[in-house]
Amino acid sequence: MPETPDRSGDPTVTPLDEPPSSPSAATGETPKPGSVTVVGTAHVSSESVTEVEETIDRERPDVVAVELDEGRYRQLQGGTPDDLDASDLLRGNTVFQFLAYWMLSYVQSQLGERFDIEPGADMMAAVETAQSLGLDVALVDRDIQTTIQRFWARMTILEKLRMVGGLAFGITDPRIVGVTIGLIVGILVGPAIALFGGSIGVTEVLLTRVAGGVLVGGVIAYLFERGSPIVSDPDDRLFVALGTGIATAMVVAGTGVLDGPLNAVFSQFTIRAIGSLGLGLLSGVGVGLVIASLIGLLGGNELQTEEGIDGLDVEDLTDADVVTMMMEEFRQFSPGGAEALIDERDAFIAHRLVALREQGFDVVAVVGAGHRQGIESYLEDSSRLPAMETLVGHERNAGRGIPWGTIIGYGITVVFVAFFLLLAMAGVQRGYLLRVFAAWFAINAAFAFTFAKLAGARWTSAGVGGAVAWMTSINPMLAPGWFAGWVELRSLSVNVSDIATLNEVISDETKPMSRIISEMFEVPLFRLIMIVAMTNVGSVVASFLFATYLLPLFGAELGGIDGVSRLMIEGARQSAETIWEVLVTR
Repeated sequence: MPETPDRSGDPTVTPLDEPPSSPSAATGETPKPGSVTVVGTAHVSSESVTEVEETIDRERPDVVAVELDEGRYRQLQGGTPDDLDASDLLRGNTVFQFLAYWMLSYVQSQLGERFDIEPGADMMAAVETAQSLGLDVALVDRDIQTTIQRFWARMTILEKLRMVGGLAFGITDPRIVGVTIGLIVGILVGPAIALFGGSIGVTEVLLTRVAGGVLVGGVIAYLFERGSPIVSDPDDRLFVALGTGIATAMVVAGTGVLDGPLNAVFSQFTIRAIGSLGLGLLSGVGVGLVIASLIGLLGGNELQTEEGIDGLDVEDLTDADVVTMMMEEFRQFSPGGAEALIDERDAFIAHRLVALREQGFDVVAVVGAGHRQGIESYLEDSSRLPAMETLVGHERNAGRGIPWGTIIGYGITVVFVAFFLLLAMAGVQRGYLLRVFAAWFAINAAFAFTFAKLAGARWTSAGVGGAVAWMTSINPMLAPGWFAGWVELRSLSVNVSDIATLNEVISDETKPMSRIISEMFEVPLFRLIMIVAMTNVGSVVASFLFATYLLPLFGAELGGIDGVSRLMIEGARQSAETIWEVLVTR
């Protein structure tokens, strides 16, 4: 049972999991109706702190209600932060919920830095003022983990991508985002070029020239980045090296000076693989840089523009009309997300305030300015409040409709098992099938292990992720990153305070981006998330490359696509006959 606010004893801080009992209820008397005064604040405004203190001192209510949950209250008090549940943290969707939480936290910390006040100072002022006057405090907000989970589940895929992209452009150089996008696009486009490039004019000669250019350009870019004295700034040197490498690659590819040596040293399959992947990477990185540059020029990094945080005035933040306008802009960006982040919390907080009022308490409620109008409308007509059970608990993703991810995942499993089973039934030699499986195992292990190490995983963690990658690639219910993350957690301790540490790291504008990224990986929570994500990405890339590069190579031994198709049809026929014979003999 939560502790009941009682004016006769010491002041308490009460998480209101259920309404407290009023003093009059204890005597059997009908409680007199209480009152609620709502104070709307900006969480990073010193003026709001003053208003809160003056209102509480003037009203002297029975209870001061604050827009905090128990976990956030402990953090603001300097207590031990909540440890994060490993089983929740390692689930793929929770990774993105963490990103959502981080983005909201980062924006608020930037606002606090802009106005030289600690985020949450208004709430702590309310708590401290209440305690100094002997008043009780009620924590009336919904648990932050529930809010973030429901916030993420209500957003569409496009909204999630836009939000994560906004975070990326807000904390790093747009060029880095462009290169990253380009690399991802290139890895996906490269195999498609290898398979279908002939139909759009991509010849073997072109792939050979591109392969030579990629090899030489990659070496030049590496050497330039590692030791060039021309550019001192690490970030600029990286991009100058990249540009120099691309230019060198184009010259080598254009002249074809390495065609002869390449054909003498490498097989045609290897040249085709390098050339198509290189062509995909070059085009992807080029497009990514152009897009990133355009977004940067058009104000993609909103946190650094005059229309962003630096353009805000503290008076604007405390003006209800401006806050309402900001809320409405967010609602246009994500109606579902706004419902979970704003509307549901308005109703949740109003539920608790109504309960206090009905118990006869006079309450001063300190909430964000954007919540004031919604809460007051519910206080005026509490019959409009939605049922409390609809405001709590986890919510399924707003994927509403056909679960394409699950269908594709199980489809891959079925295709993989059917491939081996039908070829075996068609009489294909066991040795051949073992070689195909060994290649599947090796490429998944190599990529998952390498990507995990790039994210900073320990050797054991990366090794476990690589060892299980072959199995998790064909099972949509598992992911190699989960296994790597579990092993990594044996040497890591993660909690929500890591998010504040991340905000401090990325807010330091005096350091080069390479140093900031390096320090971000030193934060346990960020490193764990990246290990999980990168291990999974490595396995996905490996599966894609296996299907588009290695499988056609093995298929050539059986007569190419036509030969494999005939054998699988024959395997299906043999399987059907075997099943029929078993049924008939029974």
